[in-house]
Amino acid sequence: MTDSITLTGLRVNAHHGVYDFERENGQDFIIDVTVWLDLRRAAASDDVATTIHYGELANEVTEAARRNPVDLIETVAERIAAVVLLHQAADRVQVTVHKPQAPIEVPFTDVAVRIERTRA
Repeated sequence: MTDSITLTGLRVNAHHGVYDFERENGQDFIIDVTVWLDLRRAAASDDVATTIHYGELANEVTEAARRNPVDLIETVAERIAAVVLLHQAADRVQVTVHKPQAPIEVPFTDVAVRIERTRA
């Protein structure tokens, strides 16, 4: 499937991290999501009900990223992928979770994990 919807740069403040100060203070996470689906029906019908509403998807993704603090951004990425794949239209999803304020002792621009999952 080559059709996709991409959300880039969703910003969420959350309390994920291995260290106590990350859990207490929170930090920004940036999320990119690409979901592959067949958009022909939506294009032909011009009906939002025949696709994945990207505004609703953005809300679902950011809520999944915000809730229930965990240690690893890998866990956050899996959680987001699972939420996206709840949409029947979704065939495959790629999720990138960026942690630009990660506690790294050397200068850096970004750290991120990227996963790709398909409908089982």
